[in-house]
Amino acid sequence: MRTTVEMKPEHRARLLDLAARRGEKGFSAVLEEAVDNYLAATRESERTRKRALALRGTFRPREAERLRSAAAKIREFWR
Repeated sequence: MRTTVEMKPEHRARLLDLAARRGEKGFSAVLEEAVDNYLAATRESERTRKRALALRGTFRPREAERLRSAAAKIREFWR
């Protein structure tokens, strides 16, 4: 299927370069691969989020406090 996509000229140039290095004339296959990878990552991210939300409330209060405390200590060293 054909469609029109607006993109930055530098993105188009890089896609054409990548396609050429792969021996392809245009960059449709490169875009198809990129979209497939993005959609797969989005699906996996959604699954991970749902699994995490399903765990809500499964910690005992004492375990939850220990986890909060450990996370707070770790965050002290974040930049």
